[in-house]
Amino acid sequence: MPDPAPLDLAITTGEPAGIGPDITIGALLQFAANHGGNVGHGGAVRFHVIGDARLLDQRAEALGVAHAWARRIADGDVIVEDIALGVHCEPGRLDARNGHYVLALLDAAVDGLRTGRYAAMITAPVQKSTINDAGVPFSGHTEYLAECAGVPRVVMMLAGPQPAHDNAMLRVALATTHLPLRAVPDALNIPMLVETLAIVDADLRRNFGIARPRILVTGLNPHAGESGHMGREEIDVISPALEQARDADIDARGPYPADTLFQPRHLRDADCVLAMYHDQGLAPLKYGTFGHGVNITLGLPFIRTSVDHGTALDLAGTGRAEHGSMIEAIRCAITMAGHASGRHSNGRADNGISNGQH
Repeated sequence: MPDPAPLDLAITTGEPAGIGPDITIGALLQFAANHGGNVGHGGAVRFHVIGDARLLDQRAEALGVAHAWARRIADGDVIVEDIALGVHCEPGRLDARNGHYVLALLDAAVDGLRTGRYAAMITAPVQKSTINDAGVPFSGHTEYLAECAGVPRVVMMLAGPQPAHDNAMLRVALATTHLPLRAVPDALNIPMLVETLAIVDADLRRNFGIARPRILVTGLNPHAGESGHMGREEIDVISPALEQARDADIDARGPYPADTLFQPRHLRDADCVLAMYHDQGLAPLKYGTFGHGVNITLGLPFIRTSVDHGTALDLAGTGRAEHGSMIEAIRCAITMAGHASGRHSNGRADNGISNGQH
């Protein structure tokens, strides 16, 4: 029986002045050393690194891995899809003239996903200010990719292993993302929450192989509103939305007080937590998993994973940037693409992130 075709994954290298090129190079070199090309999805993986080829070579030279990087390219398991910088870039020095270059990387990956050339995309961090300074309103990868895909709603979910708890997985999705805190209550409504829960449920089934996801939902207010004494959103919005979701055969439970929900005894049998706003969900997740977490966009017609950190301009080109989160984003994309393509057929999902060595 012939070997299956390689799984082609796109990696966008992000802000050129940041650590995106560094962690891409470091992760792919470690990945090749650890896996030898076979990663357990049923075949080999081929990585398409989208970025300026000269910049990548310069950064590999600065990191002391130029020979190893050239060998990966020569072996054919890493293909550099060369897109030229707007202007020359120095590590750590932002230049708005490269804002359109960063967006061109994303557009190239999306085009490849639309045509079936790529099975998933993994994104290195971008600097929002550079893109905005280039004259393009930009609030983040999540919103930009939703616009590219033409979908009305996507959901940000972060996931990572909890080493202190036998590497149990913690997945946290967000009802709202990049909003000022004072705007969050007005953004919550019953149809939005029902749609958000439906997206989370569908992607956990399709891309993680979870037959019936169990989703725990936080309240908005302290103590989940204290029976209306600390706010009525739980009574008027969140609870009715959960009831409608359950009527649609979504196993959504809550609302629970957020200050006590993130404990192993509550999370043990949960597949995901839906938090009402950014810091409510991501503060506990990043505390427990930072450096090995993955940012996943749910609700897109393609698979997108990313790192759980920013551009770290002060570390670019120094060799001090950690690439553990990029490794996990790659592993997660492989797992999700395997489930979506039917290459995984093992019933209950694997973690979507390896529990092995980083």
